[in-house]
Amino acid sequence: MKNFVGIDLGTTNSAICSYDGSDTRVWKSPQQNDVTPSAIYIDRRGNKQIGFNAYNMAPQSPDNSAMLFKRLMGTSTPINLPAVNITMTPEECSAEILKVLFGYLPEEIRNDPDTGTVITVPAAFNQMQKDATMQAASMAGLGKVGIMQEPVAAVMSVMRARNTDGMFLIYDLGGGTLDIAIAESLGGRVNLLAHGGIAMCGGRDFDRVLVDNVVRPWLLENFDLPEDFSVNPSFKSLIRLATWATERAKIELSAREDSVISLSETEARVRDLSENEVYLDIPLQRDTYDKLIAERVGESIESARETLNKAGLSPHDLERIVFVGGPTNYKMLRDKVAFELGIPGSTDVNPMTAVAEGASLFAESIDWGSQNRSRKSTRGQISSGGGLELSFNYIARTPDVKAKIAVQLAGQAASGSEFQIDSVDTGWTSGRMPLKHGATLDVSLTKTSENTFKVFVFDSVGGPIALEQDSIVITRTAATVDAIPASHSIAIAVLDKVGGPQVLEYLVKSGDSLPKKGSKTFKAAESLKAGSTGSLNFALWEGEIEDPITDNRPIGVLKISGSDFDDGVIPAGADLACEYEILDSGNIIIEVSVPCIGGTFHSGKNFYSRQEGQLDYTAAATMVVEEGERTLHRIDEINDVVDNPKLDQARQKLESAASLDPEEAETENSQEAMEKVLEARRLLAQVRKEHLKEIRQIDLDYVVSFFDEHIRQHARPSEASGFDNLAKTAQRSIDRNDKDFEHHLDELKGKNFEILWRQDWFVVERFKWMVSSPHLFADKHRFEELAQVGTQLMRSDDIEKLRAVVAQLSMIQIGGGPDNEMFDVANIIRG
Repeated sequence: MKNFVGIDLGTTNSAICSYDGSDTRVWKSPQQNDVTPSAIYIDRRGNKQIGFNAYNMAPQSPDNSAMLFKRLMGTSTPINLPAVNITMTPEECSAEILKVLFGYLPEEIRNDPDTGTVITVPAAFNQMQKDATMQAASMAGLGKVGIMQEPVAAVMSVMRARNTDGMFLIYDLGGGTLDIAIAESLGGRVNLLAHGGIAMCGGRDFDRVLVDNVVRPWLLENFDLPEDFSVNPSFKSLIRLATWATERAKIELSAREDSVISLSETEARVRDLSENEVYLDIPLQRDTYDKLIAERVGESIESARETLNKAGLSPHDLERIVFVGGPTNYKMLRDKVAFELGIPGSTDVNPMTAVAEGASLFAESIDWGSQNRSRKSTRGQISSGGGLELSFNYIARTPDVKAKIAVQLAGQAASGSEFQIDSVDTGWTSGRMPLKHGATLDVSLTKTSENTFKVFVFDSVGGPIALEQDSIVITRTAATVDAIPASHSIAIAVLDKVGGPQVLEYLVKSGDSLPKKGSKTFKAAESLKAGSTGSLNFALWEGEIEDPITDNRPIGVLKISGSDFDDGVIPAGADLACEYEILDSGNIIIEVSVPCIGGTFHSGKNFYSRQEGQLDYTAAATMVVEEGERTLHRIDEINDVVDNPKLDQARQKLESAASLDPEEAETENSQEAMEKVLEARRLLAQVRKEHLKEIRQIDLDYVVSFFDEHIRQHARPSEASGFDNLAKTAQRSIDRNDKDFEHHLDELKGKNFEILWRQDWFVVERFKWMVSSPHLFADKHRFEELAQVGTQLMRSDDIEKLRAVVAQLSMIQIGGGPDNEMFDVANIIRG
């Protein structure tokens, strides 16, 4: 019997379930719990605890423990355990959880080479986070693994619990993320119409709100503690213990009107600055909790409304909300969401295990023999072989209780020829039927899982005809998910034409049905010689902001480097044939063929670099603040000439980023602030579309005034007149509202930068600024290497070589900054 495994790898808790084709089973922890805390504890002797014990030990010994690392997947943020001098990556931490969960399974499932495992990820996860999850699975040695979006798994679980027709909304609020999905069920077949969510919204954020607004003020009022005690290393254990106690009290509110955030002196084991023993004894009422989480819950409801709008639906079109995730155990939250959306709530599934159960069901639908983990074919056929051109066609996978088998016969069968189909499982038989082309037979599928039938064929005198294939297996599934929409738009940055602006060439748009395959042909914008240090860059971006495209989320670069091929040259203008596939999970596979050198470059063979887009959130606060301030400055510029409420919305989202104190910011605060910056930029992009003429004028006026104030004095007469003529052309583009303006604007910026780039003082000043801003570079090793080389060149006054170093630094810079857009990473052209 085959087994299929589903793992819900959660922020705070994880779960594992198996499916044998008939029944699902949740495998419990040693403490007999359905879920296992995603926590790691390592003592001074190197002994490792994972799960419930680690969760309880972590607050007392924060320097020995790791928690909440799922939120850091796909970033370069290190997980430090200073008490044992260990540093782990988020992927290594997740691999530890996966290994422990997998260990709950019986040996026959673990060691079965046919076992396939699906690990779920939030729909809100970006490409880097999905890649990191696959890397964690590889580190854990799980064998055949695929990933799937959590809403899809939740839908599978819902359909197994109540297989009825209609539309429903999945509200999946986990420890770290919110996923919203709208599904339509018809005859056991499910289409996901739309999904949305919030990357930083979950039970962990409810805990943070309580700690910041209730616990922290109470401690400051009752004890002699420094204002920054929440990030002060001396009080690290106090904050962890306070959060732990807060979570316990919060969970109690699910069953009671009030609780107490309680921590004894013995548990706390901390003294304040006046040597008083610290404790917690804080009454907590539901009313207080409800008010504190109201903003977060409101954001989740707004996300649900946006998802409904995306699907073109109103609340009246939906019959129920299905609640998934630990925080939805709180009835007040469920009631609030259901009331505000005007859709009845439902508790069809166990919110703690639904995703793992659904993942195991989905695992059964995957063809584990396929390289890309595609789904099994829904159509089947057996052929007779030999001289008889006969086949039986059938639906191989269906949620229906009946299936149709059809006869396909080339030519005529001898008169009196017959066929018969018997159920191997029940003994039912069709009896002999005339063998003719187009004959059909309905068979009953008596059980969920594989239903086996045997086919017999008889000649005109009743003698049996031997068949090479005589067995038909039809799987009756719990549900079939037909359409899975892409959660994000993914595009490659390319040049519109030689010397043109960077534009987005989309591989998939948000909402497109997955899986999706395609091909595009690009051209090299510059030549690349074998063995050289240069590269042709397929820079991938996530999002739909057309201008500037750098306001989207960078998710990596597929690089064809000179060191990747041994002979020849890729000349400028050479064809670059790109084949791509976006899987059900949203993962991207890219293969680029270069005919002129006979080379092929694949995203799965270490050519795909996501490091350049990864942030280390332990050191990213300064960059996040700068990005927030730059975005606020753009809002102020636009606000002077445009009145649009979306500008105020964007400003509100940026408040957390602008108010971040780099000296005190916690990792999660920096991460959440960066998400808010990205949300504000999406709003700005909408404002730009709605007020295109006014904002184009702002952009042109800025670049012209910059030239007049800073550049004209350094320009040659021909450059000054060329700039002025191009500015007039750009103004005509605004007046005519034509699509060439952005190209003209990029040319004007290019002329500004070209003149500055010629000035030795500018190169030196730019290098000094870069060296003083290490927070803008994810690849620290490369940054330090280039900074050291550049410093030596500056001392020896070799400005020409320093220019090359500055250019290379700009290519690996992840943050904004003055003129950084002039160093175009994209050097491929639309085909």
